[in-house]
Amino acid sequence: MFKFNPFRSSLLLFLAINLFPVFCSRITFAQQIPSISSKDPDCHCQDLAKQAFPDAIITAAECVASGSFTPKGASAPITDLPAFCRVAATLKPTSDSNIRIEVWLPEKGWNGRFLGTGNGGGAGAIGYGVLANGLKRGFATANTDMGTSPGANEIIDHPERWTDFGYRATHEMTVIGKEITKAYYKKSFHHAYFAGCSTGGQQALMEAQRYPGDYNGILAGAPANNRTHLHTGFVWNYKVTNQIPGSFLPKEKIDLITNAVLKACGGKDGGAPGDNFLTDPGACNFDPKTLPVCADATDQKSCLTQTQFTAILQIYAGPKNPRTGERIYTPLPMGSENSALGLDYQQNPNQAPSALFYQYKWVSGPQFDYSTFNFDSDQRRMDSILAPILNANNPDLALLKKRGGKILMYAGTADPLVPYQDAAYYYDRVMEKQGGLKQTQNFFRFFLLPGMAHCGGGPGLNDCGQHLTFSVPRDGEHDVMTALINWVEKGTAPEKIIATAFKGADSKNGIRFQRPVFPYPKFPKYVSGDVNLPSSFKAAQNRNSHILAPADKYLR
Repeated sequence: MFKFNPFRSSLLLFLAINLFPVFCSRITFAQQIPSISSKDPDCHCQDLAKQAFPDAIITAAECVASGSFTPKGASAPITDLPAFCRVAATLKPTSDSNIRIEVWLPEKGWNGRFLGTGNGGGAGAIGYGVLANGLKRGFATANTDMGTSPGANEIIDHPERWTDFGYRATHEMTVIGKEITKAYYKKSFHHAYFAGCSTGGQQALMEAQRYPGDYNGILAGAPANNRTHLHTGFVWNYKVTNQIPGSFLPKEKIDLITNAVLKACGGKDGGAPGDNFLTDPGACNFDPKTLPVCADATDQKSCLTQTQFTAILQIYAGPKNPRTGERIYTPLPMGSENSALGLDYQQNPNQAPSALFYQYKWVSGPQFDYSTFNFDSDQRRMDSILAPILNANNPDLALLKKRGGKILMYAGTADPLVPYQDAAYYYDRVMEKQGGLKQTQNFFRFFLLPGMAHCGGGPGLNDCGQHLTFSVPRDGEHDVMTALINWVEKGTAPEKIIATAFKGADSKNGIRFQRPVFPYPKFPKYVSGDVNLPSSFKAAQNRNSHILAPADKYLR
């Protein structure tokens, strides 16, 4: 969840969230195909077309010259690329699987590492942007469409592809990608890493839980790991703003709500004076009942109608089982209402159903009707079918830890699409399983970025190197991938990351401010001095921070 700008638009970044398990017999395919010849004698990419890889059909093996490359179907070229070997393959772990992968291998300057990368939304396409970014940093880089091409809404009658999307495609990409890498360089990589956000974050945690031997280091951003219940939150928000006439929230009303939250809590939760975002929404004691309610519907800007007020109260409460009262999923964070992919998007009939309801169509058919969805019986049915294969909720990471693996997880406090609270609660459960914070932080650390929206953008911090770009210095204090590599290969655990807020959330516009972020449960706390400088903040734990967590049965 195309070459995307992670800072300007989270929209295309997200649209993905499903997973599912089944074990199948393995078949071996080999297909010799013509590959584009290279004038560079150092490129032997075409030789890979002659090799057999388990369950894989090689569909392209070509040497690409440095400069620009335009993927098939792309509207614009990817520029400033080094020369590389491009390998494309279709993987068939089952007869109904159709998993596409690509592996991009630097012709020169390989850093000796393999990098698996994640997707967004329902996947259905190769992520060429992340392939390019990994390549530019010297990694042999792999990506997959997760087996859902041409789109997640189109695989309703294909349960094996649900499984592929859930966890199998990422693992198969990893296995074959590593074999292709070793075959091309004629030697093995020395370390393997995975990086992904949103659906990519879910892929990351699924790898950690199911295949702890696949990667030495895992970078998991805004993980959509509690998949079936995250999507229930989408149905809930859509239903309360669409089912009752007059409940829909115009953009100016959403801005009114966010502004009221910031007025009550901005700069009072550890943040700095003048912050237009929250550092710790869990420490915000804003009471939604203080929102202004109109006596009539004539004023469309300064107050909410009674039906809109009822809708926002339900949104802040989050989805619950109507029979038992148990919480199914955490609500969107206060202060994130008007962020990209927030309420304006989630209530939109032209966007939300096609992008966010696909797993309901898998279970109920293409005519899924949100208005009749029962949050008790229908939720139970969907969980029985999809939760075992889509949800990466297992807090037992003992095998990964035993193998020396490391995880860095990050999320934004202004993310309305995949609320940071779910990641925080997952981390809490890992701590409980490990027996404490110290035992957890020696292999797994979690960083919260104040004011970041979904995987980037937002009113506050928006960059810590999470997209593998060169917008921040590539050192362990500013860049999370470098920090992860230093932890895995040098044993240096990151004590803080200096995150950046770019003007307009675009690195080309220059830096607005920088701020340190610390391993959870610590937050940056303003001390004194210039609010734009990292030195004006220290690490502190907010004792009154809390989250609305799902009931235990909705954490499976």
